[in-house]
Amino acid sequence: MELPKILGGEAVRKKPFPKWPIFDEREKELLLQALESGKWGVGGKLQEEFEKKFAEFQDAKHALLCSSGTTALKIALKALGISAGDEVIVPAYTFIGTAIAALDLHAKIIYADISLETYTIDVESVRNKITEKTKVVIPVHFAGRPADMDAVKEFAEEKNLSILEDAAQAHGAEWRNRKVGAIGDAGAFSFQSSKNITAGEGGAITTNDDKLASIIWSLRNVGRPRDGPWYEHRIYGWNYRITEWQAAILLAQLERAPKLMEKRDSSARYLDKLLTEVDGVEPLPNDPRVSRHAHHLYVFRYDPAEFNGLEKELFIQALREEGIPCNAGYRPLYSYSFLPGSSPLSNTEKAAYIEAVWIPQPVLLAEREDLEDIIIGIEKIKKYSRKIKEECKAIVGK
Repeated sequence: MELPKILGGEAVRKKPFPKWPIFDEREKELLLQALESGKWGVGGKLQEEFEKKFAEFQDAKHALLCSSGTTALKIALKALGISAGDEVIVPAYTFIGTAIAALDLHAKIIYADISLETYTIDVESVRNKITEKTKVVIPVHFAGRPADMDAVKEFAEEKNLSILEDAAQAHGAEWRNRKVGAIGDAGAFSFQSSKNITAGEGGAITTNDDKLASIIWSLRNVGRPRDGPWYEHRIYGWNYRITEWQAAILLAQLERAPKLMEKRDSSARYLDKLLTEVDGVEPLPNDPRVSRHAHHLYVFRYDPAEFNGLEKELFIQALREEGIPCNAGYRPLYSYSFLPGSSPLSNTEKAAYIEAVWIPQPVLLAEREDLEDIIIGIEKIKKYSRKIKEECKAIVGK
């Protein structure tokens, strides 16, 4: 086997994986429709159409568009009654927006650990964190994999907590044949550039609660009542609306989503099979209760001990040089100096610093022979892992 690229050999891949986002004439058609409508913001019909269709897509009664996934979380928390001093439990292994949304409302975030089987919130850890001030728990459907919503709902009902699902990465995902986002009290979605349904930016909140939906509508629209005068503001809210341009793109993306989901599903299953053939890397186990994984990321576990102690950061650097897009993923939220601190959480630490390797979703839109290059690259790195460890540590991060 020839040397890895990091040691001066040739890279496995000379051509790129599929580009993202995907678009065609349908986006152009709907953008032109938005242009010619003359209603580019408030009152746009494409926004209303997308909200209706996205609610149906997620099996929710309501879907309300907003400016981002982070603002979706913030609006939903406010609608659920969160105010200064209330406690919100979040997994420490998540995007920073999950925490920022609560902190913007002057709530206190409490970090829970994750399960190493799923990298989603560990309810037993949540149980150890709850106080009389705890009002909301936020399970994050990380990488498109639903969290254990049976355990979350049982615990939330026992403790009278609201559930806000962070479904930013989980468009179309299902837990026991129920779409995420409306299993709890509300769900927050993102349409940021990397997401499986994207308009560059944007977000949405889903819920089955009519009253909550009306509050959400008002909060994202500067506190206006849904059926009142334009310059009537009855609650404290924000301008977190989106434009008709974004709605046009989202409608086209939503039409394409089911077919792309099938492709990602097939690719993920094939990668699972390939990874099991190499000691030291393994896919996360499949929970049969996850009836649909959205596969916003393909995440596998890396064991440095099987690679002669080669640190994850250097493994990732070497794999990138083979032409395989990948990254190290999140660091613990409590590791950021501007966020509240915490004592280390063991599973979060292990995922962040030792074992979790992320491959972005466009890779799953490639063909099988392209996916096989990932395994060839890993095998090359494994064969020369001792040499890489000895000679290449200084180049990490360059």
